[in-house]
Amino acid sequence: MYRKLVLDNGVRVVTERMPTLKSVTVGVWVNTGSRDEQPSQAGYSHFIEHMLFKGTSSRSSAEISREIDALGGEMNAFTSRETTTYYVKVLDQQVDRALELLSDLFHHSRFAPKEIEKEKQVVLEEIRMVQDDPEDLVQELHMGQVLKRHPLGRSILGREQTISGLRRRDLLDYIETYYDPGQTVISIAGNFEQAKLDRLVARYFGKGSSAKAVPANGRRPPEMYGGVVLKKKRLEQVHLCLGLKGVEAGHQDRYALYALNSILGGSVSSRLFQEVREKRGLVYSIYSFLSGYSDGGMITIYAATRPKEVDRVVDLVCRQIRQVGVKGIERKELERAKVQMKGSLMLSLESSHSRMSKLAKDELTYGRHTSLDDMLANIDRVSVEQVAKVARQYFKLDSLAITGLGPLAPNSLQAHG
Repeated sequence: MYRKLVLDNGVRVVTERMPTLKSVTVGVWVNTGSRDEQPSQAGYSHFIEHMLFKGTSSRSSAEISREIDALGGEMNAFTSRETTTYYVKVLDQQVDRALELLSDLFHHSRFAPKEIEKEKQVVLEEIRMVQDDPEDLVQELHMGQVLKRHPLGRSILGREQTISGLRRRDLLDYIETYYDPGQTVISIAGNFEQAKLDRLVARYFGKGSSAKAVPANGRRPPEMYGGVVLKKKRLEQVHLCLGLKGVEAGHQDRYALYALNSILGGSVSSRLFQEVREKRGLVYSIYSFLSGYSDGGMITIYAATRPKEVDRVVDLVCRQIRQVGVKGIERKELERAKVQMKGSLMLSLESSHSRMSKLAKDELTYGRHTSLDDMLANIDRVSVEQVAKVARQYFKLDSLAITGLGPLAPNSLQAHG
């Protein structure tokens, strides 16, 4: 049972009651992420997310940790390129305490200078961890290559110099600018009593007033760039990303593109997995995925292989992209992809946490709720003809971007440059 409520201060509250569950997940979503930062603020959204767990005016960070453990729940946060999310998952009888705790963190975090200095070291370690993980690193390099100087192309974690140099005042100014009630969505899914929940949410999140109209961010759509970028690094394998232009999160072609992605590299029965790994044994890992933002998107293929097989792997991937783009797909492939998409969608929405995420994303992307039945009907409606049309439009090699990381031979990928 879905409901939407707008509090007096402009905070949107979206809820879905799931009476068969024993849990409730509460999420606070702020419509700001790494793309909203200036270059000198790179990493602020993510750093603020860390700082909200470091003590409030009434709780120390140790007390916050002890309290969530005492609730038998899970509390965490994550930052994306467009949103920052704080959430807590608890047993249904603990929802009052969970809301109070989240509200305290969200409204009364202290940002103590000593804690900021300590957390800088933690975040710098997190940045170094990406440098040590070639799969993460090549995808980050790829985003920067495809999007050039656009804010979406920057790392969510920021750069070492912006993190080392940030001050308490910088973080508070950033919150003042972007953490506006009109940019905030409270999303709750699980087993609860609606009238009681409405009262609690109003008590804990209904204060203050919205200073700005929604949306306040001055986002500009990204442009995509092709070409080849190679970065040498001492590794055992070469890690590759190949990128094509995709669609924004709410685009009418997105279901056809989901199906295409599933067929190309989204599963173990996909063309890339079967052709490159199963038939030829050239990779251990190969997959494709879609990234959809509010005003643009990408299709990315990742693979890791031995240095001498780099050109062969890239040729095989390009051959599959070309084949799908020119010839489309077979009906039985589409039917298999649809069954897989519907299965993974239904299984993914069995938990209160995933429902909470879906509610918030629907509200932020479309401003309305999309039911599971609507989504299943949209998958069913995808036709072979529509997929062929979308494939012709997006599976074009002339705008292909290739990023390689690892022990690359001097003449690697020259044919694609």
